[in-house]
Amino acid sequence: MTESEVLDRERIRTLFDLRSSYNARAGGDFTADPYPVWRKLRESGSVHDGTVHELTGYPGSAFFQGLPEPDRPHFSAFSHAALDQAYRNPEVFASSPAAVDPTGGTDVTNSMLSMGGDQHRRYRALVQPSFVPARARWWITNWIERTVHSLIDGFAGEGRAELNVDFCAAIPVLTITGSFGVPVEQALDMREALGRPMEIVEMLRPVVAARREAPQDDLISVLVEAEVKDEDGGTHRLSDAEIYSFALLLLLAGSGTTWKQMGITLTALLQRPDLLRRIRDDRSKLRPAIEEALRWMPTDPMFSRYVTRDVELEGTRLPEGSVLHLCLGAANRDPARWNRPDEFDITRPMRASFAFGGGPHICLGMHVARAEISTGIGALLDRLPDLRLDSGAEAPRFIGMYERGVTEIPVVFG
Repeated sequence: MTESEVLDRERIRTLFDLRSSYNARAGGDFTADPYPVWRKLRESGSVHDGTVHELTGYPGSAFFQGLPEPDRPHFSAFSHAALDQAYRNPEVFASSPAAVDPTGGTDVTNSMLSMGGDQHRRYRALVQPSFVPARARWWITNWIERTVHSLIDGFAGEGRAELNVDFCAAIPVLTITGSFGVPVEQALDMREALGRPMEIVEMLRPVVAARREAPQDDLISVLVEAEVKDEDGGTHRLSDAEIYSFALLLLLAGSGTTWKQMGITLTALLQRPDLLRRIRDDRSKLRPAIEEALRWMPTDPMFSRYVTRDVELEGTRLPEGSVLHLCLGAANRDPARWNRPDEFDITRPMRASFAFGGGPHICLGMHVARAEISTGIGALLDRLPDLRLDSGAEAPRFIGMYERGVTEIPVVFG
């Protein structure tokens, strides 16, 4: 039985629809284009008082990293220069308001996202080798290719598909849970339990125990065998709690963002049929197309930092204890760095953007995400002749506040 036969499409639609109640907390019901507002904000000043969603005009509350924190002053940065300064100074602009201890207790949500300084460097060094570009082939061969082709097998004979649910949403969650050694039929259970971490721990507990007895060629085995250097110069093997913390972070990042970015990239190309044909004929153009989509519309357009001392940023005084929201989406369209930044242009000179953040906390899985997107889109072009948007269905739309993505992507082919 293939992955596409095991997975419940309606359940995937609920879990991976930005408009559903499951995703509404991050502003999934926001349907306007925020970029014109962000452009005006950036033009009037690099840093503004308030949160990104308030300044954008989103009514109500939105929860995301650094939010809501009602007892702290909030500021938002919109220029490339402001974000560059913040990412280059993690001691002043910290990823967490307080230090964490991942070694003890039962709080398995104490992940690398909440670490700083030497502690963060030590823990990140444990898994970094599994996520470097040279390791992408390991991910592609072991999990990504099999998943991609199995999903295409499920609709290739139908002449049409809805690629957001039938394809984009499933690839990352199956890739990351596959790397854990979790069976396909349990993958959606794990994704659905993201808000209930102890349920995920119970699913992982037998896997971790089995890998301690007999390591295999997967990510849990990497964590089981890893040794972290302690502050006193000694080392220790990761505890179960530390492994669960790593796994929860990777599941959250691996299954919660890549599907949206793949959908954004695919939609941008389908909306430009001539460009899609050029990429089909010359696959060397796929990488710059992916990088341009990452710059043009990052799926997570904002992350936050906690200000650890009074500081001035681009002329704005930020008091100690305040939260600085970094609007990656606005910074990625700063004309001070890119010409014609609002245009989607794969021929522009390639320059690093903030699509995956920056500084010590730059996204650990960014090369795996690129491998999933390139393998997925490449396979669609290989196997589905004359792939195009279904003109008889509602066209995909870009939606969401703190999690940008697309609605359904109806296509026909053949």
